[in-house]
Amino acid sequence: MTATAADAPPPALRLPKRRGVELSLLVCAVLISVYGYVAVGLTRNDAVPPDAVAYGAGLGLLALLAHLAVRFRAPYADPLLLPIAVLLNGIGLVLIYRLDLETPGFRAAPAQLVWSSLGVALFIAVVVLLRDHRLLQRYAYVSVAAALVLMIVPIFFPAVNGARIWIRFAGLSFQPGEFAKILLAVFFAAYLAANQSALAYTGRRIWKLQFPTGRVLGPIVTIWLISVAVLVLERDLGTSLLFFGLFVIMLYVATGRTGWIAVGLLLAAVGAVAVGTLEPHVHSRVEDWRDPFASIEAGQGPGQLAQSLFAFAAGGIQGTGLGAGHSILIGFAGKSDFILATAGEELGLAGLTALFLLYGLLVARGFRAGLALRDPFGRLVAVGLAAILAVQVFVIAGGVTGLIPLTGMAMPFLAQGGSSVVTNWIIVALLIRVSDSARAPRPDAVVAGAVAEPPPALAAPSGEGR
Repeated sequence: MTATAADAPPPALRLPKRRGVELSLLVCAVLISVYGYVAVGLTRNDAVPPDAVAYGAGLGLLALLAHLAVRFRAPYADPLLLPIAVLLNGIGLVLIYRLDLETPGFRAAPAQLVWSSLGVALFIAVVVLLRDHRLLQRYAYVSVAAALVLMIVPIFFPAVNGARIWIRFAGLSFQPGEFAKILLAVFFAAYLAANQSALAYTGRRIWKLQFPTGRVLGPIVTIWLISVAVLVLERDLGTSLLFFGLFVIMLYVATGRTGWIAVGLLLAAVGAVAVGTLEPHVHSRVEDWRDPFASIEAGQGPGQLAQSLFAFAAGGIQGTGLGAGHSILIGFAGKSDFILATAGEELGLAGLTALFLLYGLLVARGFRAGLALRDPFGRLVAVGLAAILAVQVFVIAGGVTGLIPLTGMAMPFLAQGGSSVVTNWIIVALLIRVSDSARAPRPDAVVAGAVAEPPPALAAPSGEGR
């Protein structure tokens, strides 16, 4: 009997899937969005919007379909990623609807809802069809070729607001650079993972930084320079800054050398000074940033940045309430570039802080999923995708609040922009897939029905539990 008991396999260790937690958070996210929608109607018209039930049902159905895809195809995925995305998307729809009431001839909320539905459909497709994130590594050079094509094509179309970043056809507009950033992140991750040791331990040491050989670093730097040069020609400097930040962050993660951060900041400063001095469109934005109230003093009225700062000041700590602000005075970019000003005015500093915490949590969970993986490609692609969101939020929030010059990008999930919201849903889908791989039991680690070792992020420190 003793021998039999000793030979019995240990009980299986099952990591929690937490799909019930995800569903509960999704219900809360939908209810908060519906509450905001109703609050706007009560403030503006003293009545609940007649389509409030339809809005809640539509958003709830999208959330439910996405949840079912995760439940059955990525059961070990992080339970916070999807609810955060649904909540941010829902708040964005509420803010766009609120601004639509000030511009009856230009309603953007219905189109944004259609784009959000397409984004969720692609989210489901990625979660269901992509069974292993490592399959993307096989298509690294296909990804970079497609990314360059997507960035070059807008050059042949007319400029919009000074930038050639749009493709307009048959009444529809499309911003291909939004999709190019995902493809470049996949390429950077694949190339850096394949050359990780050579990048970190070979080359020539200059001062305290060891530079890899040109044969190793040359191809990826060339691709990055080409992409940035194309974006400069298109005057899409916000995306150029995004790509630069993505490149430096992923290079740092791949090599573990902090010197790359210093080099990246130095090169970014030099490039910003050069472009801000030589390029008229960017130079005007720099001048507005240096003195946002110059147009008022000249008797020309406040510009967009000045109106944005007035909106933040009017919001105070608690905000004026949804529908009670005046951020529509910002002008044509109120629903896109400056929609954060509407959130700051009507939700106040408290609401704005909550939004930034949601973005921070989304980025942090992406980083955590990458750090829990064992394969270098998965780690780098997760960090790269999370870094895209982090850099984009910083650049947009910094421009709208006057911290840095304006760049003309869309706030993830929040701002009007079909290409942007679809791309962000794809990013969340890839992070869902990566986090599922990070938390799922590995088949090669299962012995006699038990998981022999948890992932690194869940493992006990040395000396504990023994």
